[in-house]
Amino acid sequence: MESARLVLRRFAPADASALAAYRSDPEVSRYQGWEAPVPLAEAEQLAASFSAGDPRAPGWFQYAVERRDEPGLIGDVGVCRSEDGRQAVLGFTFAPEFQGHGYATEAVARIVGFLLAEEKLHRLSAGCDARNVRSAKLLERVGFRREGHLVQSLWAKGEWTDDVLFGLLATEYGGTRDGR
Repeated sequence: MESARLVLRRFAPADASALAAYRSDPEVSRYQGWEAPVPLAEAEQLAASFSAGDPRAPGWFQYAVERRDEPGLIGDVGVCRSEDGRQAVLGFTFAPEFQGHGYATEAVARIVGFLLAEEKLHRLSAGCDARNVRSAKLLERVGFRREGHLVQSLWAKGEWTDDVLFGLLATEYGGTRDGR
């Protein structure tokens, strides 16, 4: 799958080193469910597991994201399809040096367009720690609406955190930011 500047593809063994690097960054992992650092051996297992997944099956599938003009993993977008295949949850993670350039927005918009316009899913949802303002703004940029704010609903990394919930229906989707 491609967008103006990006290729979203299946993970490969060669992605393990970049995956370990950005998932080991404390600022990248701060609002995520894993603990940093992520050793190379663990990243190799993750890349192999991600590579073996089925993007249309229920459960999580991670898309590797790279620039069209320069191969190499810059981030990933996760899609968790529901059992009935009508809904999905999205998540995303990008290496710090590729944040702030619109790559994550472009990648998420492409996935949103694929899932809603091409795959004809009914609804997408996402959630993020309320302190993760950049991720919340990204979701809003690609068309998600805030649906809720759960106060101290998640125990994460030794503290209670607020969870902000987002949703987007196929009937609301208008094709934004290179979502094709």
